[in-house]
Amino acid sequence: MNDTNILNHLFDKQTVCPVCDSHFKVKTVKSKSPRVTSKDSDFFIRYSVINPYFYDVIICNSCGYAAMKSDFEKIKSHKKELVLSNVTPKWKPREYPIILDEKSAIERYKLSLLNAVLIGLPESTKGMISLKIAWMYRLLNNNEQENLFLKQALDGFNSAYTNEIFPIYGLQRDSLMYLLGELNRKLDNSQDALLWFSRTIVSTNSSAKVKEMARIGKDLIKNTNN
Repeated sequence: MNDTNILNHLFDKQTVCPVCDSHFKVKTVKSKSPRVTSKDSDFFIRYSVINPYFYDVIICNSCGYAAMKSDFEKIKSHKKELVLSNVTPKWKPREYPIILDEKSAIERYKLSLLNAVLIGLPESTKGMISLKIAWMYRLLNNNEQENLFLKQALDGFNSAYTNEIFPIYGLQRDSLMYLLGELNRKLDNSQDALLWFSRTIVSTNSSAKVKEMARIGKDLIKNTNN
């Protein structure tokens, strides 16, 4: 798709930074523009026409605060002070092209991950950002970096499962149990994967769809090991 066509699927949205009150515009994907082509086993959605993952991070060029769109305005007051003391002094403003790709998306997600680490956001936030970085590396067929960030995502979600309140980024307990199984499977942690898949299948709170996904995961491991 040429650049003009991609621009037709974007619009400018006025945004106010919740940390420093700067006003700026962010490129936003029109809601009806992306076309889902398929879904991977770890909930990664593949799109045609335009990829909304590329535009999922908002960055304030004034103070350096960066977060996924779902989190950008949710920052708590004491975390704002941490941005101003831990992020802003090191921040160098940067310009991104209007049309983003995998590599620029990775850089932007990594900025939001750095913010999450520096201001102590929940493990689920670090886990979700890491998962999305892994997905971007998957689009680039960079298996080494994909697996590195899948491992970070697994660590974050393991902690979140035990310590945080559901739903977590739209995932109910059964979906996160399954995802923990699937991330372990992708990382060749077969025993841990089987444990999570089994817990998903026997849970009375698991939906039929999630149980079926867990059964598929178990079968993949058994077929690989046979």
